[in-house]
Amino acid sequence: MSTHVKRAYRYRFCPTDAQAAELSCTFGCVRKVYNMALAARTEAWARQERVNYNETSTMLTAWKKTGELAYLNEVSSVPLQQALRHLQTAFTHFFGKRARYPRFKSRKTSRRSAEYTSSAFRFRDGKLTLAKMAEPLDIVWSRPLPEGTSPSTVTVSQDSAGRWFVSLLCEDPSVQPLPATGQAVGVDVGLDHLLTLSTGEKITNPRHERRDRAALAREQRRLAKKEKSSANRARARLKVAKIHARIADRRRDTLHKLTTRLVRENQTIVIEDLAVRNMVKNRKLARAISDAAWSEFRSMLEYKAQWYGREVIAVDRWFPSSRLCSACGTLQDRMPLNVRTWTCDCGMTHDRDVNAAHSLLAAGLAVTVCGAGARPQRSTPDGQSATKQKPSRREP
Repeated sequence: MSTHVKRAYRYRFCPTDAQAAELSCTFGCVRKVYNMALAARTEAWARQERVNYNETSTMLTAWKKTGELAYLNEVSSVPLQQALRHLQTAFTHFFGKRARYPRFKSRKTSRRSAEYTSSAFRFRDGKLTLAKMAEPLDIVWSRPLPEGTSPSTVTVSQDSAGRWFVSLLCEDPSVQPLPATGQAVGVDVGLDHLLTLSTGEKITNPRHERRDRAALAREQRRLAKKEKSSANRARARLKVAKIHARIADRRRDTLHKLTTRLVRENQTIVIEDLAVRNMVKNRKLARAISDAAWSEFRSMLEYKAQWYGREVIAVDRWFPSSRLCSACGTLQDRMPLNVRTWTCDCGMTHDRDVNAAHSLLAAGLAVTVCGAGARPQRSTPDGQSATKQKPSRREP
């Protein structure tokens, strides 16, 4: 069965001075249009009026005719229209209670990007030429695009380290469901060991941030001493950004390799539905938890499982996987974090993490039998999963 998966292929490229100037101007115009449209919709909302995409598109046409905003005509109109579509999507998620109210884009902190649809670029013979540009982009083709496909959308971006990227969205016919296997695995995430599997395997946490912590601290101290808005400060900021980018690249590469392996080897993968946003409020563990990137690990695991016909089950975050004996089911009263090995009353000695992975696997399979969803916090009517230990108030 064909899945018709759309996949984004990202490549680095080196723009010429003219291309860099054109793209930088486009980024600024996209941010300006997005912020003006958001302000207009916010004011209309205060007047209890609704403004949709078509009305903001009409506003954009009027803005281009004014003297103050005439520079919007100097860039391609497609990225500006796409910015309005992205704003409409943000409001759709807000009204659907899936996201917060849209926020204004900052010149310093927001992502610098522009999206081009098929009418605003030309892709021929492996060369990509964007609208308003005379020469194709000098792209480093680190891997080939799927044979016989052409991109439907192109997104150009620049990160804080000054690197330029182009992302090509196209259908990938090579992404097909993998042959079904009877393998199921429970995965317990941690800090000493990034992953502990129910098979007993432990994967060491690489601690990517710790490897560059000394260099990062040194460059941050130098940055703090530079005068604001000076050229020296800009160069120092770039050095700090490059270290952060190197850490993020290594972390992302490790997570891609781990998630791909788990999806290929197992039909069912059981994880814990952790509230990472609340956990990073712990000042002592915030840096280590952020470096482990548990949320990114789950996100990668879920979309790859969807691609290849696997199943990911997220057990309720209140499930006491560490305190529950995987052999007899006895629940221990307390289990401090410094206890790594414990013995149950039944005589079974457990490694804390391996036992948690076993308990998660058993609970996840029970969730499958009971018909509960993979996101128990959001899918069940009372907000509790089939593996919730505490009864709801409505229960007798």
